[in-house]
Amino acid sequence: MALRTTLSVIKADVGSIGGHLRPSRRMLDCVRLEVASAGRSVLLDHFVSTTGDDIAILMTHRHGVGDARVHEIAWHAFRKATETAREQGLYAAGQDLLTSSFAGNVRGMGPAVAEMEFDERESEPFLLFAADKTDPGAYNLPLYLAFADPMHSPGLLLSPEVGRGFRFSVMDVAHDAADAMIELEAPQDLYDLATLLRDTERYVVESVRSRATGDIAAVVSTTRLHNIAGKYTGKDDPVMLVRVQKQFPATGEVLGPFSMGHYVSGGMRGSHTLPLMPVAQGAEVSWFDGPPMVSCAAFCVHDGKLTEPVDAFAHPFWDEVRYRVAKKAIDMRQQGFFGAAMLPMSELEYTGIRERLDRLQPRFHTRTAKLRTQKV
Repeated sequence: MALRTTLSVIKADVGSIGGHLRPSRRMLDCVRLEVASAGRSVLLDHFVSTTGDDIAILMTHRHGVGDARVHEIAWHAFRKATETAREQGLYAAGQDLLTSSFAGNVRGMGPAVAEMEFDERESEPFLLFAADKTDPGAYNLPLYLAFADPMHSPGLLLSPEVGRGFRFSVMDVAHDAADAMIELEAPQDLYDLATLLRDTERYVVESVRSRATGDIAAVVSTTRLHNIAGKYTGKDDPVMLVRVQKQFPATGEVLGPFSMGHYVSGGMRGSHTLPLMPVAQGAEVSWFDGPPMVSCAAFCVHDGKLTEPVDAFAHPFWDEVRYRVAKKAIDMRQQGFFGAAMLPMSELEYTGIRERLDRLQPRFHTRTAKLRTQKV
């Protein structure tokens, strides 16, 4: 019996140059060296990349989801990178490490984590998405369109296996006590699924499975991070793994929805509404602390070994998409802090507005209406 392969991607912002722009080369060298050394007896392969100011560590192994040894490798790599960032005087060193010591699993400790375990197919292509300056709800619409909407994903009509539909696991990230989950199937529960996924700040896709085979198709680094940490900790900068082809949507069907540059939360101080820009690997943060961005590296994995990545958003097609997304972003910013341009109170990463409202509240008074007497 073939051994099962696990893909684990763990991503964090632990320091960057010039504000929230990008990590330094020394930090990347430090992470690569630490993962290669510590993972020698644990990992089958690994790949380190950056998107904006975040470092992502993709690892392959045989130890299943949530393995303490695998998570500890990433944790110590980020700790080493944090030390390097502090030595260089970089901004926000160790920002995503919410605790000082490793506790067996990095979930809820700051870094974004997405993992899946499966039996490798004869050919096993998959996509690694890494987003910066936004939260996990940014993947809701692309996943809905790729796995549930034949207007965008023709495989739902053309492929018998894909046409059987998919099962979505959705988390209520506003639930305090524990993970509150619901499973909905497309197409049977399509309207119920749409009702939840439209609220990207509360209901977020955690995973997708094939109804035809039960195989895992996609996983997102969805957590109740702001509740686990005891306070709102800002945007989660999510990662996502998606298996493609055969019983899953084709690579192009998964990439396609990102061409619309849909509006997400994030950007400057994590508190605005802006379009999501598909960017090349290693892209740096720039305009308005963004714009919110997503990269995609395409791989095949065989016997746990990764091929070299293909930069899926580096194709010339995406230049036109980036141009249109930039125009959408500039248009939205003309509205400044009014209405939909800024996030609702519960999602603001900074407390200044709440503090101002609390200070103003005592100055409000109740006005008593004067009764007018009408002459007959």
